[in-house]
Amino acid sequence: MIDRIFYTASEIADFSVLWHTLGVAQAIAKNDPKVAIALSAALGVESALINGPVKSMFKRSRPVQDAPRPYNLRQPKTSSFPSGHASAAMVAAAMLSRNGGGAAWYALAGLVATSRIHVRIHHASDVAGGIVAGALLGTVARRVADALT
Repeated sequence: MIDRIFYTASEIADFSVLWHTLGVAQAIAKNDPKVAIALSAALGVESALINGPVKSMFKRSRPVQDAPRPYNLRQPKTSSFPSGHASAAMVAAAMLSRNGGGAAWYALAGLVATSRIHVRIHHASDVAGGIVAGALLGTVARRVADALT
């Protein structure tokens, strides 16, 4: 059961699909497309920074998986540090919580981030680094979005 939860969380957050989908849903509920646009823009900047220059600075190997995984999961080829899933989750939580429900968004972000440790795609320090980077980027993105609306 726990494997299924963590593998599902990890998989649906690939390429920030989960976060973009939730942003569109929130935009529809609020009848305000700017909600989804701001979230997608913030996630685009996060991805460009974290998955580009930041990961290339570290070039950390991912954990070795000795046994077969119970469920299929894409094995990224980029550096393990920092976790892009964790950083994107924190950016998304910061942006989605602009309209309320902060605790729930951050709980979901925490689930996605910790799923990367459980499925053995990241070391715990990779996830911690991603959470810190995402929290910083999310704070900036939220302030920019709030200033523009």
